[in-house]
Amino acid sequence: MITRFAPSPTGPLHLGHAFSALTVWKVARNLGGTALLRIEDTDSSRARPEHEAAIYTDLAWLGLDWPAPVRRQSAHLDEYRAVLDRLGQDGLIYPCACTRRQIIDAGAPLGADGFVYPGTCRHRSFADADPTDALRLNLRAVLDRIGSDLSYRETGSGTAVTVKITHDQLLRQIGDPVLRRKDTGDPAYHLACVHDDALQKITHVVRGMDLRDLTPLHVVLQRLLGYPTPVYYHHGLITDAGGKRLAKIDKSKALSKYRAEGVSPADIKQMIGFVG
Repeated sequence: MITRFAPSPTGPLHLGHAFSALTVWKVARNLGGTALLRIEDTDSSRARPEHEAAIYTDLAWLGLDWPAPVRRQSAHLDEYRAVLDRLGQDGLIYPCACTRRQIIDAGAPLGADGFVYPGTCRHRSFADADPTDALRLNLRAVLDRIGSDLSYRETGSGTAVTVKITHDQLLRQIGDPVLRRKDTGDPAYHLACVHDDALQKITHVVRGMDLRDLTPLHVVLQRLLGYPTPVYYHHGLITDAGGKRLAKIDKSKALSKYRAEGVSPADIKQMIGFVG
């Protein structure tokens, strides 16, 4: 059994990260497995070395440790490019120059991964991609190739259940997702995450409920690329007094600030209701 905690160094860790990390290590311990740390630093416009350094400090303060070396995604960009080239040669991805405003103005509905792309650039060929284009997965073409028998095991409720995935669900809620970001050329989360989980032989993915609706897409990518599908465990989220999920973008209070105020790891666990 191998699981992982995979933060992005785009800001300081907060209480929600503490809960997630502690849950990852708890699940690993309960199943006699190993918890890995992975740094998902492919967002070149936001990832910062000082945030990465703080991740190691915060996790060690919480009493967590991990095997070395830590996989840093930015050191493996050639691997993700190779996967994209493979999909491109198979005719399963295409370049897209659309802006967010253009997608919204086209009447795109909101789905599990932002606005569901209307397919404006789907006619374009991978061979004609510009370095500043996004690269999108042609989801309908992929589904025609991999078939309809799609599912995964979810254990977050304490009881393992099989979650069935339908083509209609994917097309309505996901559409054609970005696998390479526009302008920067950075690999998108979906591609790097699924590739690394397979490479690191992750058997159990433990992560927050905010990512549960993206799991069907990850299962599709796993099937398409010949990767195994791990067991999933989606845990509850830590919210503020108003019931809103804690997030870096909202500048939720950093663990380092609690530490500077004299708060102990035991206090943090009590604050987030963690038992383990």
